Amino acid sequence: MCGIVGYTGPREAYPIIIKGLKRLEYRGYDSTGVALQNGGLNVYKKKGKVAELEDSIIGKNLHSHIGIGHTRWATHGEPSDRNAHPHQSSSGQLAMIHNGIIENYNQLKQELINKGYTFSSDTDTEVLLNFIEEIKKNNDCSLEEAVRVALKRVTGAYVILLMSADDPETIIAARKGSPLVIGVGKGEHFLGSDASPMLEYTKEVVYVNDYELAIVKPDELVLKNLGNEKLTPYVQRLDIELAAIEKGGYEHFMLKEIFEQPQTVYDCLRGRLDAVEGTITMSGIQQYAEQIMNANRIVMVACGTSWHAGLVAEYIFEELCRINVEVEYASEFRYRNPVINKGDVIIAISQSGETADTLVAIENAKSNGAIILGVVNVVGSSIARMSHAGAYTHAGPEIGVASTKAFTAQLAVLTMIALKIGYMKGTITQKRYMNLLKELQEIPEKVAWTLKHSDNIKALAEKYKDAHDFLYLGRGYNFPVALEGALKLKEISYIHAEGYPAAEMKHGPIALVDENLPVVFVATKDSFHEKVVSNMQEIKARKGRVISVITEGDETSASLSEDVMVVPEADEILAPMLSVIPLQLLAYYIGLARGCDVDKPRNLAKSVTVE
Repeated sequence: MCGIVGYTGPREAYPIIIKGLKRLEYRGYDSTGVALQNGGLNVYKKKGKVAELEDSIIGKNLHSHIGIGHTRWATHGEPSDRNAHPHQSSSGQLAMIHNGIIENYNQLKQELINKGYTFSSDTDTEVLLNFIEEIKKNNDCSLEEAVRVALKRVTGAYVILLMSADDPETIIAARKGSPLVIGVGKGEHFLGSDASPMLEYTKEVVYVNDYELAIVKPDELVLKNLGNEKLTPYVQRLDIELAAIEKGGYEHFMLKEIFEQPQTVYDCLRGRLDAVEGTITMSGIQQYAEQIMNANRIVMVACGTSWHAGLVAEYIFEELCRINVEVEYASEFRYRNPVINKGDVIIAISQSGETADTLVAIENAKSNGAIILGVVNVVGSSIARMSHAGAYTHAGPEIGVASTKAFTAQLAVLTMIALKIGYMKGTITQKRYMNLLKELQEIPEKVAWTLKHSDNIKALAEKYKDAHDFLYLGRGYNFPVALEGALKLKEISYIHAEGYPAAEMKHGPIALVDENLPVVFVATKDSFHEKVVSNMQEIKARKGRVISVITEGDETSASLSEDVMVVPEADEILAPMLSVIPLQLLAYYIGLARGCDVDKPRNLAKSVTVE
């Protein structure tokens, strides 16, 4: 989950590393640090965000043509100066940064303590670094060989970048279970957790695979496996523009990404959906269409917001394809002993494509003969490479920690897959299929309408910002939207919120209702609408404060609500891509009104690459 940056080449390293760390701060912001080579290794690190590190090293000698940097999401050891990365070895000759968790660090640490080592931090990273140094010293071998030997003893996940005082131009890097990208320039190389730190310098990148080790010099990139066999780096060209990772005039990335959704959903549909011809073109899905149609079940595996997208997709697939669907938390699925049969279809949903629990879950399922389809945003990510096939969401970089545009893009992709399979299978009529294609093609325009008619939400945020709790309720396709709305509010404003099926309200949550509790209904016009209206009346009878997301022109729901947020009419299968938009904005504006850092909420990181 931490962000890592490295550079070696003719440029000044420090400005590149600091700028890269700012772009990776969405991955962690408990502490940050850099290591530079200028007459020896110099390490500067600080608890807090990158800006605090910058302030603390004004006036220092930062001249260097090689360096590594780290922005931390704490795992082992509390956020502090001493636990910040980079760490130096006991001799001071090595510096290292690390993203991941070394699970057997206690065993390694005890071995080193018995040999006289002492430690200045609580981290597993310092243990691994000194373990590498001990192997180098005892075996009188190169640093590269010491890293290789050490990693064969390590249990856990890691990306490491390592510098030595003895080598003023080489960075040694390795990965297992956490992402690593190497940018290839002219006489220079860049390293990062993703491509954002290097976008303005190069579009040529190499995605490093698990159990690979890279020896990176300004004019040379050597890639090897842990068996010391040389590999041929596969250089890919990035299809991302620098403007995509900048705020573009918006106050926050989250707001920018909410307002990008008309375009991101359009980009997701573009080249795939043709409502006039009645076609959906998805080559990755087409390849496995027969297996999907004949599957006894589909299992959606995801975490967080992606899990909510999977819940909506469960309703859609069962309705359109008549296939049994289960939606699993990847973190639970991987540790159970689930029944996986050959031919089961596993759909892994992840914005980053690097979610650790989801990766392990699909790896286990794949080994049992399941077909793995990936629905991810990041091209070249681990889940994309591990899947048999799938579809990219084409949402573009999502920097805000709380996911917004990724959710609607995932729904667009999953809906297209369900429509394609349902039509091929004959479980959806030609008329229904064509109507849904036409409506789906109109969703970007309807998202834009929703955003245009959202001016009242900022005032609602001011009105409800001091509430201690929120209850979110919905039925059918809108139940997962209620869950997502509650999650957004928790993430961004730190207000306790719970999402429930509206019918379950009477089985417990209604005990919470009083004149102080805001109850948000996702109450768009659908086959459940009359039942939801009854639930609204029950809350109103108990003096609850009813806030509703309603379809334009719905006077019944409006009359029962203290406040409303309006979306245009849409088929109930597609409505979640609209009804979620006001809830994203409500969370954003409440967080803002409460003085929260909406792009970097406390304790969270964007890409959960550790357990």
